Amino acid sequence: MRYYITLFVLFALVFSKSGFSQGSPYYKGGFKIKFDDSDDKYVRILTWVQTQANFSDSRSDDQADVSFQLRRARLLVYGQITKDFLILTHIGINSLNASNMDPLGADGAPQVFMHDAWAQYDVSDQIVVGGGLHYWNGLSRLNSQGTLNLMTLDNNRSSWATLGLVDQFARHVGVFAKGNFGKLQYNVAINEAIVNGLDTNPLSNTNAVYRGANILGTAEAGKTYTGYFAYNFLNLESNFLPYKVGTYLGTERIFNVGAGFYHHPNGAVIIKENQAVGENVNLFAADLFYDAPIGEQGASLTSYAVFQSNDYGTNYLLGPYSSGEMLYGHFGYLLSSTNSTTRFQPYVSYNYTFIDASDQDRTILGLGINAFLNGHNSKLTLEYKSESFGNINQNTLSLQAMIYL
Repeated sequence: MRYYITLFVLFALVFSKSGFSQGSPYYKGGFKIKFDDSDDKYVRILTWVQTQANFSDSRSDDQADVSFQLRRARLLVYGQITKDFLILTHIGINSLNASNMDPLGADGAPQVFMHDAWAQYDVSDQIVVGGGLHYWNGLSRLNSQGTLNLMTLDNNRSSWATLGLVDQFARHVGVFAKGNFGKLQYNVAINEAIVNGLDTNPLSNTNAVYRGANILGTAEAGKTYTGYFAYNFLNLESNFLPYKVGTYLGTERIFNVGAGFYHHPNGAVIIKENQAVGENVNLFAADLFYDAPIGEQGASLTSYAVFQSNDYGTNYLLGPYSSGEMLYGHFGYLLSSTNSTTRFQPYVSYNYTFIDASDQDRTILGLGINAFLNGHNSKLTLEYKSESFGNINQNTLSLQAMIYL
């Protein structure tokens, strides 16, 4: 523990004299190519990189305690020639490290792939419809969390509730609708379920497997249904894109109460009377998000809490996914400042998951601090995380540098 505390102190001292602004004064909306003087015809380009150094106390004796990885490298482009329709594409690579790289960059496990590609049409001021490979996820705010402006080092992993089970990296091929009715925002979708998900466990009469589309066929288990609804009590958040903001750094006054669902008929399969029988997968969540400035010296508070009820099938358990209930929350405080030095934001996160298939519950505690060198455009994050479940008792310390343009 002394090792972790020392690194936290050094982190604060080293970066306490760097320049800062909440939003970079040099950014001014990023790379945007306008086709005329109006804002209706343009192409916008965003790119970002996150690289990490990670220390773990639970690696085997023949593995180094400290490792490096390219956590994310992304390129996102969207544009329109009229405000009535828009296209978006998003490509990138995730978690590239020495264990999964390829000598020639051809056959390694992580590769550059299409994250998003969709087209959307404005039907009215309240309704936008679209389709393709999209990120308009339902269930909860964190199920559509963006990675440009996270408050914590990374998203709460189990909040990406179907990542790899029935989708491609939390993206689905399907159709969606989204919009606003006053201060009520919504997004709903009907999607395809992939047939080659991460769950490869054999069929059992005690534990369901999430392989309905693969085992029962797409006629019986090929579609999923999802939605999320949030009421904005203060400022109205933008839902122009699906990527939810992690922390606004005091630039907005936001208080949202949301609820959502995910339904997959016959998504799970279990053996009953020597036959494969489908079970519906049903997930429900309710959450709160608050982000607002405090005082007149630049301080702000960010907080989030969610309750999620998970039914992936009888006694389901696979990595971060389990039938049961999950409570998660995080809290961060952007320290006040009267000058232009680096801004710091200490935070805490906590996940408590009740697991039907186990007598033991999972707990994950995170303690971290952000150093904003130029708002979210240039940020350093140091985080200590402790996870406990069954035989797992793992402590990690991560330092991440992120730049986005």
